[in-house]
Amino acid sequence: MSDSLQLFGWRDLIDIMVVAFVIYRIILLLKGKVAARLLLIIVILATLYFLTGLAGFDALHWILSSLFGSFILILVIIFQHDLRRALVTLGRSSKGREYEMEEASEAIDGLITAMTDLSARRHGALIVIEREMGVSSHLETGTEIDAKITSEILASIFLPYSPIHDGAVVIQRGKLTRAGCFLPLSQNPTISKTLGTRHRAALGLTEVVDAVALVVSEETGQMSVVAGGKLTPMPDGGSLRKALKRLVEPRWLVS
Repeated sequence: MSDSLQLFGWRDLIDIMVVAFVIYRIILLLKGKVAARLLLIIVILATLYFLTGLAGFDALHWILSSLFGSFILILVIIFQHDLRRALVTLGRSSKGREYEMEEASEAIDGLITAMTDLSARRHGALIVIEREMGVSSHLETGTEIDAKITSEILASIFLPYSPIHDGAVVIQRGKLTRAGCFLPLSQNPTISKTLGTRHRAALGLTEVVDAVALVVSEETGQMSVVAGGKLTPMPDGGSLRKALKRLVEPRWLVS
């Protein structure tokens, strides 16, 4: 034991700290139900790799070793946008981060104004905010746009006579990127029969990715926030603001 401690140097400590930091960052990236399953797969593969090494199963141990190399590449491809954002964040000054916070605050103001106005008019709406996990693979049809997040644009999209008012608006990397998108409907049998298509679509998407969905009921004007497959009614703009500040980070509303 004492010999092992003597062999343990400052390089070993740095090595352990770097590995721990990398694992920590990977865990932060792997949020949501789908990503949690991915993390579970990694843990299972790592356990099998360790056990096959101890048991002397050389062929299986080699296969798992090769698989890990490919798995790391797959993770880099999946989370390339997050890695890029992380590198950009590291290079930003404190003034840049303050400006980012101001822009995010303006975006939240625009979302709240649009939601409250749509609620007052009882114009149905569905707005999806992409977070860590991409949502593009879960979208059907939709019109591509490239616009700043403003209450005026959102209100015009969800006017009853707008050709794309029935679909969802998608916010990605600080911009309105798509409108009129159809989302997968939730298949959860416990969902209330009174919920309409917009609510079911919001629940269906947030069950598989970590996006946040904002919904306005066309029948009642009720505003709701949906995250993690859970729907929470918002009685007013103040409640909506608190929910958005808790669920949405500035980097998801700033390009």
